[in-house]
Amino acid sequence: MSDYYSILGISKNASQDEIKKAYKKLAKQYHPDLNKNKPEAEEKFKQVNEAYKVLGNEQKRTQYDQFGHDTYKQGAKSGGFDGGFSGYDNTGGFGGFEDIFNDFFGGGFGGSRQQTRRGDDLQTTIGITLKEAYTGTEKRIDVEMYAACEPCAGTGAQDKKRKTCATCNGAGRVVQQQRTVFGTFQTQRTCGTCGGRGNIPEQKCTSCLGTGRKRTRKNLRIEIPAGIQTGQRIRLSGQGEAGEAGTPPGDLYILVLVEENELFRREGENLYCEIPISYTQAVLGDDVTIPTLEKNATLEIPAGTQSHTQFRIRGYGMPSARGRKGDLYVRVKIEVPKKITKEERELLHAYAKLQGEETKPQKSFFDKIRDAF
Repeated sequence: MSDYYSILGISKNASQDEIKKAYKKLAKQYHPDLNKNKPEAEEKFKQVNEAYKVLGNEQKRTQYDQFGHDTYKQGAKSGGFDGGFSGYDNTGGFGGFEDIFNDFFGGGFGGSRQQTRRGDDLQTTIGITLKEAYTGTEKRIDVEMYAACEPCAGTGAQDKKRKTCATCNGAGRVVQQQRTVFGTFQTQRTCGTCGGRGNIPEQKCTSCLGTGRKRTRKNLRIEIPAGIQTGQRIRLSGQGEAGEAGTPPGDLYILVLVEENELFRREGENLYCEIPISYTQAVLGDDVTIPTLEKNATLEIPAGTQSHTQFRIRGYGMPSARGRKGDLYVRVKIEVPKKITKEERELLHAYAKLQGEETKPQKSFFDKIRDAF
């Protein structure tokens, strides 16, 4: 699939008005009710819907631009992450298209139904260590949101009783007729009295004033799966803001940021680190203990190892959603001591003589130039 901007045929700096205009045009062009014998039109219709659900929301659009198309969508593959969209909304329709087509066609396609607008989705950010990303962890967070009003159980009614809206007779929409020089046009609009729900409280709740929700702070437990990476999100279904008058709540998204580690550098499922070894270990070979995120590992250094040689320790990297672990890559660096004892110096001189090396101070660059002339 192309990126969302290409699907809507707009540039990346398009305004929200331009996005909405492009969306309405394409939605009308590919709506399934207008293309009943064209299955490809339905697929295009879904893509347009999907693109608008992201680009038409300022917060989601910012995240989409930040992470890119593929990263934004990949979370759902891990079983707990969410890429930030769903092709259909959870109200049983094509996520807002019915409202658009009622404006276009007066509700002639599919009939009218009560509007059940869910609560807003929320997003918060949480930071974890690389060790916590390796093992998985559990966190608790405080989130401020609109939650269902307890006294009225989210109904918005003082006695929890609601009655049919007299303005729309329970339809949630009102019909309007306009006379023009081209004839009479009929359109449907969301009922302003009941907000599209088709019913209103018999007596408004005094605690929430009939809205069915109140501002509150929730303390939630978050399970973070092993192997999660920076930029991935966890979705808590139904833990977003409550809808008005008992309509379904939205979802809560947790954006995870994994802190950098002083010892390990992460690239996908693999880890990289650098350890110092002595000159004698490099020459003679040795077994070196390597710290990892789980337990210490033993690395065999062969005799004659050169500085910056990289070794791989299989299975000591980060876990993945496929049930396997990546590898740990260890680069060794020969460490030269800045200070040595008199005995060590004598031994090194003796070794240099055995190797036939010159142990006298080397001439400087300028001394060599002077001698040449």
